[in-house]
Amino acid sequence: QVQLVESGGGLVQAGGSLRLSCAVSGRTVSTTTMGWFRQAPGKEREFVAARSWNFIVTYYADSVKGRFTISTDNAKNTFYLQMNSLKPEDTATYCCAAMYSSTFSRRSNDYNYWGQGTQVTVSS
Repeated sequence: QVQLVESGGGLVQAGGSLRLSCAVSGRTVSTTTMGWFRQAPGKEREFVAARSWNFIVTYYADSVKGRFTISTDNAKNTFYLQMNSLKPEDTATYCCAAMYSSTFSRRSNDYNYWGQGTQVTVSS
């Protein structure tokens, strides 16, 4: 059974930073395509960032490029999203996701496993 558990969300002022964690069980993070998605109230879920199962491809949405960074801790089997220079428009529920197949995608429908999400609120 694959489980993803996010943590690290909260309330932060614009310009601040947060680091989200996604602890994974039942699957090895270092050999899995992992992604972060977010959904703001009244909006569709959108892609934030992802990296391929073999670490060859790393992709960021234009809206977060240069501010957000994804990383992996193999020993902890955890996937991270470091968010710097946060803006009010980054406010959303952030979810991590894992893909069953050994490929890469930015489409949420291609991801098989999801965490419950963690709320990020950025005040102006």
